[in-house]
Amino acid sequence: MRQLLARFRLPVFMQNTRLRWIAFYGLALGLLGVITAFMLNWIFGLIVLIAAVVVLIVIFNTLQEISIDTQEFIADLSYRIKRGEQEALIEMPMGVLIFNDHQRVAWINPYLQAYFGDTEVLGKSIASVDQTLADAIEAHAKDETYSTITWADKQFYLLVQPELNVVYLMDVSHYAQIERDYHNEQLVLGIISLDNYDEVTQSMSDSDISTLRNYVTSTLTDWTKDFNTYLRRLNSDHYLLVGHLSDLEILEADKFKILDTIRETTSKQNYPLTLSMGLAYGQKDINRLASLAQSNLDLALGRGGDQVVVKAENEEARFYGGKTNPMEKRTRVRARMISQALQELFSQSDQIFVAGHQTPDMDSLGACLGIRRIAQMNGKKCWIILDEAQQPHSDIQRLLQSIDNYSEVKDAIITPADAANRATDQSLLIMVDHSKPSMSMAESVYDKLQNRTVIIDHHRRGEEFPENPILVYIEPYASSTCELITEMLEYQPQEANAMNKIEATAMLSGIEIDTKNFTNHTGTRTFDAASYLRSAGADAELIVQFNKENPDSYMQRNHLISRVELINESVALIAGEDGTTYDSVTAAQAADSLLNMAGVEASFVITQRADNRVGISARSTGEVNVQVIMEQMGGGGHLQNAATQIENQSVTEVRQELLNILNNQAAEATQDAKE
Repeated sequence: MRQLLARFRLPVFMQNTRLRWIAFYGLALGLLGVITAFMLNWIFGLIVLIAAVVVLIVIFNTLQEISIDTQEFIADLSYRIKRGEQEALIEMPMGVLIFNDHQRVAWINPYLQAYFGDTEVLGKSIASVDQTLADAIEAHAKDETYSTITWADKQFYLLVQPELNVVYLMDVSHYAQIERDYHNEQLVLGIISLDNYDEVTQSMSDSDISTLRNYVTSTLTDWTKDFNTYLRRLNSDHYLLVGHLSDLEILEADKFKILDTIRETTSKQNYPLTLSMGLAYGQKDINRLASLAQSNLDLALGRGGDQVVVKAENEEARFYGGKTNPMEKRTRVRARMISQALQELFSQSDQIFVAGHQTPDMDSLGACLGIRRIAQMNGKKCWIILDEAQQPHSDIQRLLQSIDNYSEVKDAIITPADAANRATDQSLLIMVDHSKPSMSMAESVYDKLQNRTVIIDHHRRGEEFPENPILVYIEPYASSTCELITEMLEYQPQEANAMNKIEATAMLSGIEIDTKNFTNHTGTRTFDAASYLRSAGADAELIVQFNKENPDSYMQRNHLISRVELINESVALIAGEDGTTYDSVTAAQAADSLLNMAGVEASFVITQRADNRVGISARSTGEVNVQVIMEQMGGGGHLQNAATQIENQSVTEVRQELLNILNNQAAEATQDAKE
């Protein structure tokens, strides 16, 4: 029976399930119709039977033809698909390489073979054929998506399927070139400012001014032509710079040596002129780009001028220059304007909060006392934010003990938490002796009063800065913040209660410490401020008492100095012991002491702080810009006085990081000298 069935070939259409069911239903209906016809009349049944047989034969043949045509179509389609796959694999514009488990080439398509030329690759190891390609395949074998590589002087998308031992390579050099062109042709907008043009030219004759202006303009024009950029003079001391991103990259490689050229040439003519620039890119909106360029220029000027700030939106700023001490250009007119603006803000506020930086020093706390006195002169309540739990240095502790005798001042000192609870939408926060919210004693208060914040500082402005301050008074030319606030006191209502002895003493102490007893960063305005404070009752003997060292800190400072090592013959470095906590003020004093050594132009003291961070106190005679070095390590400050605090690193690790920066700077200086 099985053999009989095996010999019996079913019609082709019966191999199709759908057609088989159609035939079954058709036969069933035909049989039902014949039976019904015979039951009615045998002659009629016979006629129906003959008709049904004819219909079934027609249906049978039709289904058979449909099934055969369908199978032929499917077979042809399958053949064409398989052939297309094979031809596509061979002819597709993508390189395909199949290798065996021993990293030998098993097959390669003609497209990829063209990149090897006449070199025979089948059966050879990938490394022996091309080591660069082998390294790329190994490096990206586990990548889930394609990677961009450079091979055979072209750009490729590379995708490796290690489970199949297949490598795909697509040449995207054309698109990479388009991407490079788009990158290189991005618009760069810059604003150039002559920092001290008004100060330099105020005593010059008209002919000398014209000569100086022509020299600067022609020098800048020649410089921009060399770097394929466009320059346009806006007014007597401002220029517009327009270029492409590719030009900016060349300028950055040159490190904007035009700053040195202008400064050195004009200095020889006894008219020392410095430049500052703010350059921006990465924006399609021209108005936004111009605004960003102006913001970068403001940052350069806020850091003391004689430097360039390059920054795209949402990127970190890059600084160039800043090698010299800023030339004093603030005037008493500006001090009076700031003082009056502060009075206006006081009148619009329900209460004032003033805060210095964390780990306060005399300049910070003295400035807070000065602002409190100005607020009181204007009939406003002012709170001094101070966290005594931070264990301030001995001089601050002695000052606070003396403040205990002045109940009015003592009652105005509150904790950061208390200040945050008291602050309202109409309150005003004044940040003194710092401009970084992250290092403020009142960071929680700043979070509530971001749009009601005033900055008064004498340090160079850093990249971290409040977004919407309503008043900014940053003067890097001043010796201290106490000096700036003392000048503002002179323009306050004279009929109001004058400052008391402890306030005047604290502010004078802040000036003395920041100027190292009037020997560093001191101008005529500094002595004017000191004279005013002395006339207001500042006690010199009390200042001496404040600044006396404890025996422990004295011994600790000498211990640090005993660990000094000389780097490059002009840099002194001290690294404290890992695991030993040192007082930050003692470390700063040790850094100051090192500058008294012959030949030392810069000093760095690295110590473990009480808050488990590693701190660096950096000092300089002016030949080395320690601010730039500290900024590379997350800090900031002045050209001659800077610092930083680093988390999650040991003293040894921070020392090595600092040494790397110093060595890189020395190498760059050597290279610049050769050029």
